[in-house]
Amino acid sequence: MANIDARLRENVHLLGELLGRAIRQQHGEGLLGKIERIRKGAKAARRGSAEGAQQLSETLDSLSEDELLPVARAFNQFLNLANIAEQYHRIRRRHPGEAQPFESRVLPNLLERLKAEGHAAESLARQVGRMDIELVLTAHPTEISRRTLIQKYDAIAAELAAKDHTDLSEPERRKIERRLMRLIAEVWHTEEIRRQRPTPVDEAKWGFSVIENSLWQALPNVLRQIDEALYETTGLHLPLEAAPIRFASWMGGDRDGNPNVTARISREVLLSARREAATLYLREVEELISTLSMQAATPELLQHAGDDAEPYRALLKQLRQRLQATRDWAAAALVQDLPAGTDVLQHTQQLRAPLELCYRSLHACGMGMIADGALLDTLRRISAFGLFLVRLDIRQDAARHRAAMAEITDYLGLGDYSAWDEAQRLDFLQTELENRRPLLPDDYQPSADTAEVLATCAVIADAPAGAMGSYVISMARSASDVLAVQLLLKEAGLRRPMRVVPLFETLDDLNNAAPTIDQLLGLPGYRSRLQGPQEVMIGYSDSAKDAGTTASAWAQYRAQESLVEVCRAHEVELLLFHGRGGTVGRGGGPAHAAILSQPPGSVTGRFRTTEQGEMIRFKFGLPDLAEQNLNLYLAAVLEATLMPPPMPRPEWRHVMDELAADGVQAYRGVVREQPQFVEYFRQATPETELGRLPLGSRPARRRQGGIETLRAIPWIFAWTQTRLMLPAWLGWGEALKKVLARGEGEVLAQMKAEWPFFATRIDMLEMVLAKGDADIARRYDERLVDPGLQPLGDELRALLGQVMASVLELTGQQELLDHNPESQEAFNLRNTYLDPLHLLQIELLARSRQASEPTEPRLEQALLVSVAGIAAGLRNTG
Repeated sequence: MANIDARLRENVHLLGELLGRAIRQQHGEGLLGKIERIRKGAKAARRGSAEGAQQLSETLDSLSEDELLPVARAFNQFLNLANIAEQYHRIRRRHPGEAQPFESRVLPNLLERLKAEGHAAESLARQVGRMDIELVLTAHPTEISRRTLIQKYDAIAAELAAKDHTDLSEPERRKIERRLMRLIAEVWHTEEIRRQRPTPVDEAKWGFSVIENSLWQALPNVLRQIDEALYETTGLHLPLEAAPIRFASWMGGDRDGNPNVTARISREVLLSARREAATLYLREVEELISTLSMQAATPELLQHAGDDAEPYRALLKQLRQRLQATRDWAAAALVQDLPAGTDVLQHTQQLRAPLELCYRSLHACGMGMIADGALLDTLRRISAFGLFLVRLDIRQDAARHRAAMAEITDYLGLGDYSAWDEAQRLDFLQTELENRRPLLPDDYQPSADTAEVLATCAVIADAPAGAMGSYVISMARSASDVLAVQLLLKEAGLRRPMRVVPLFETLDDLNNAAPTIDQLLGLPGYRSRLQGPQEVMIGYSDSAKDAGTTASAWAQYRAQESLVEVCRAHEVELLLFHGRGGTVGRGGGPAHAAILSQPPGSVTGRFRTTEQGEMIRFKFGLPDLAEQNLNLYLAAVLEATLMPPPMPRPEWRHVMDELAADGVQAYRGVVREQPQFVEYFRQATPETELGRLPLGSRPARRRQGGIETLRAIPWIFAWTQTRLMLPAWLGWGEALKKVLARGEGEVLAQMKAEWPFFATRIDMLEMVLAKGDADIARRYDERLVDPGLQPLGDELRALLGQVMASVLELTGQQELLDHNPESQEAFNLRNTYLDPLHLLQIELLARSRQASEPTEPRLEQALLVSVAGIAAGLRNTG
């Protein structure tokens, strides 16, 4: 660990030692000794020691069935504890003279750069104040850890922070260590794996807890930092109403292929969010009532507060009463359909107005310092979270809307909508959208599927505007897909504008995105219903599964360029919604670099993106971590807006066209055209077993069938477990090899040096390749795959070696990540704990598949723990 900071090394060692004590207390010295021999054997084997490899193999083989689960749990929990130590290390206290982390400096440094480049103070402040970034929290099932364990992990991080003081006395240090010991013992004696799948409401509550425990505190801190940096650079402050970052959610709204998300569930989540928001604001208002005891006030405030010696408290007590009424109504409405009383807050402005009145009065009466404390933080929270905490997006597959329209047109005697061409559909939809009469009679009895679509639209119509986000149409292919949703919403009684957002996911759909939007914007009447930006969602996960990351990345880039041009021609603002996942195979990677690599003109002060699964915890689980990542988003969007990357040169485009064409051919040649591939995938990876892991509320498959029916997340999750990491790199090796063979290496090097889009793709590819391990993948094949299929595994591992060689040639390195020795060393450390988990998982998979009886519960649990441990060790899983 020579390249790892001494304090991080010390914390990893301490947490590991305390875990060892907990294991010893329960299982004795004998099992702890075996765990230590396994660890040392894995470490020596990684260094090429045949003796170490033999020790590792022999010790694992000697484990009894009773020992398999605790050994798997030990390595799993060590990796979780290492994650905690690494997370805390990023946000640790800096000693005097020690440089602040990049995330803390990035925005002030950018503002200084922008000012030096000639941006006027007023325009710079205006641009910062107008920024609109929306992070959409989703419940994709990649969060392995149970919520109860996450809370204990957070408590461990807090104790590491308490320990990080040089002036602690010995009794204080021992007290912290005892608390750490107790927490780690609690972790050890808590099951890692849920017994039951979470419901969509459970997932939503998990999202609410991330807001309450982290983002609620982090957001006003970040805005305070922005305000200070802006004032230092420009002499101007962030406007009081500015909300550069907001939050939305798919938890309880994403019904695409998830039969567990219904109209009733969406309504329950909306009400739960209102109750949670009222509870959080009540806490704020109670604190303000306690604090704002002063008497001097403006006539405007006195008029609202009445004749009271403490007017601020009097006004705030009125607000407290309305918040209590709102909380109590939302709680009651969850149980029975109950109309809101007159005291219930219905609009965010009703919450904001009395607090703004207090703020203005305090400033007017010479008490600005008081106003700019907790009261300002509350106002900032209201700007970001509103009365409804998060705006709920609704997502549904376009096929469900087409089926509903076909049933409706058949009932009305108009024909079969599904058989009409696009022109017929548009003609019908436009006519009905302009028609003032209802489309359906009151006594219409739809099928269950159509009734559910209509009920969802009714929930949207009944909800306050501020509670709802966008209606996202997955697998959208045409203008009629958007108009069909608008008509269904109109039929449900929606009389306000709502963004209806086509999601373009496959390679063909991405290539057709701009013509579809061009047609949509040219339709009579559409623009009047738009009333805001045209939002378009770009799908990363399914386009990568369809065509591989080489072709999909270039298709996403070109689609964005074309969409920018189309919207510019129609004089309509474009808002791109990026459906990025946690892994490279699903468009993931560092957000700051990803935003700066977008096409010029595609980021214009607005940015919308998903934050998925376990990445929510890794990026926003602790308040200080959340601050760092929110800073990165703000700085990247501002820089991409005011200092966009260069337009790609014609020769760069030509090379990318070649790479994409060769990449998709190589990817599909394996995934679609290799007849043995599907069977090999199912034997070589734990894909089938992942279906038994109670992760999220959504099924792993959209329907029965092959790879095309598998969701992008388990598709990538399964390959990650075996360390082949295939979806992230397949296609790149052949594509790079051919470009280099054509003598275009110099152009590639230029692209890597000068074009952020290409540089970011290669950096992300290199990072995922560093996590790949052909030797581990081979071990899965040797134990689990039929001999007749094993040559295919040999071919795939050869392709992995090929893409590694091409990346090394392009980057001029001897080894992957030579330029980043800290990451290299971190991977090496983790491999010591990952290797035993892989070997255990291989054995457990073999036993599970050979058993004629259902797998013994302890072995099933050990298998699932191995999955969780590998996911923790590699960080981004699906």
